[in-house]
Amino acid sequence: MDKQYVIVITGPTAAGKTTHGVLVAKSLGGEIVSADSMQIYKHMDIGTAKPTEEEMQGVKHHMLDIVSPFDDYSVARYVEDAALCIDDIARRGKTPILVGGTGLYIDSLLSGRGFSARCDPDLRSKLEKDYDDLGGRAMLGRLKEVDPESAARLHANDKKRIIRAIEVYMETGKTISQHDAETKALPSRYDAKKYALTLSNRAELYERIDKRVDSMVEKGLLDEVRALFDMGVTADCTSMQAIGYKEMADVVLGKCDINSAVEKIKMESRRYAKRQLTWLRRDPEIEWLVRTETSELRTEETKET
Repeated sequence: MDKQYVIVITGPTAAGKTTHGVLVAKSLGGEIVSADSMQIYKHMDIGTAKPTEEEMQGVKHHMLDIVSPFDDYSVARYVEDAALCIDDIARRGKTPILVGGTGLYIDSLLSGRGFSARCDPDLRSKLEKDYDDLGGRAMLGRLKEVDPESAARLHANDKKRIIRAIEVYMETGKTISQHDAETKALPSRYDAKKYALTLSNRAELYERIDKRVDSMVEKGLLDEVRALFDMGVTADCTSMQAIGYKEMADVVLGKCDINSAVEKIKMESRRYAKRQLTWLRRDPEIEWLVRTETSELRTEETKET
């Protein structure tokens, strides 16, 4: 049986993925599946640059506003949910178009990468208590005893990943390293044509990022964060770890002023874009589309921007 064909449009933040995705969807009669780890959250529109109804131009979008900002959403859940969307789109004779910049979500979905069984809440709670009581170094030492490869990659302060690695071993009898190696060897789930958008030079990309941040602030990013706090969302929630939200949370909590927060958002956004480009450059299957100063797109074999 032939694999389902999927078009992927990815790239660093502020590269124009939403606009290009809509154009492609309209030309092919397709529908968009978002691959953004923060646009899944309800009530978080401005800071995630979630497309507006006007920007969608009548194209149906999936995987937006699907969970509460209180939820701890995972890549495993994303793969399950997004695969259902793609299957539904294909069943109706439409072309699924995956649009977004969360590389781990995209790669995991396309590869059909398996995930260990959902965690036992009691086990998770016990490990979290152990971490808090014993400290990160002790828990990293415990992980090193069963999975030295993962332990070598992690820092003692990385509570979430240390606990997850121990948890996987206790539940499956396999290290998370073994699990990853086995799943990477599996055949891919989809036949994907991948495109990555970027700007003709790094300075131009950074300028677009800075302008986007200024626009978010003007549209009311600080008020959006205040509204989340009023709902009961706390600064510790996964949703509030997103760039833009954690900095504005510090403003609401009186830890810094608005100007300092804005500059930090710009800096962290530029760093994130750099990490996204690094991630994407590892994939030889990606065709790069480079925006010129006239906003036209051209293909380019070199990946330097």
